[in-house]
Amino acid sequence: MATVKKTRKSAVPYYAAAAVWVAWAALRDLYKPGQFAFVAVLSAGVFLLLRAVCKDEVIETVVPDPPKETEKPTGNAELDKMISDGQKAIAEMKRLDDAIEDEKISQDIRRLETVSQQIFDNVKADPSKLPQIRQFMDYYLPTTLKLLNAYDRMDSTGVAGDNITGTKEKVESMMDTIVTAFEKQLDGLFGEYAMDISTDIAVMENLLAREGLAGNQMEAQTIKNADGTDIKLEF
Repeated sequence: MATVKKTRKSAVPYYAAAAVWVAWAALRDLYKPGQFAFVAVLSAGVFLLLRAVCKDEVIETVVPDPPKETEKPTGNAELDKMISDGQKAIAEMKRLDDAIEDEKISQDIRRLETVSQQIFDNVKADPSKLPQIRQFMDYYLPTTLKLLNAYDRMDSTGVAGDNITGTKEKVESMMDTIVTAFEKQLDGLFGEYAMDISTDIAVMENLLAREGLAGNQMEAQTIKNADGTDIKLEF
């Protein structure tokens, strides 16, 4: 829900200015230019006086949030749970970012939000990577949100006691480590992809060298598979 505030000017100055004309017309003549000018000045004076006195009315209107697009079930129960939990986690990060005043913490939360969304998108595109983020989803993500919620609650008290201050400092000192851990989790999802690209590059380099299309003749290269075994490319 969002609250929209609108300011409505008071109608009293307008009615009062109009009443001056009506009252003068009822009591005196208005056909003389001098009288007409006098009433105009009098009416304007009444309007400005009441405009300064009468306060504008502020009207608050609650506008419902637009309906959220719901993800269609994928048929994979574990993937559907990851998508649902991921959406809740992102929403909670947004709330914490708004609630916590410390800019450094908010900046870290925004980074966590970005990296987390990339993790969810990557796994959604390739559900075979679900086992790689199981511990992330079951422990690291909920524990991080728990720490940030504790920080938010303690920060909102406005008290600087030993327990509150000490706990907040511990959370603050952990944030850089948490951000780095989230980034490594995302980087890990690209391990096989990076290996494929490295293999393609090695093969192309050797083909270019064999065909004499490279700047210098290149030696045969040895690269490693994901399981640690060697692949030797010779031409």
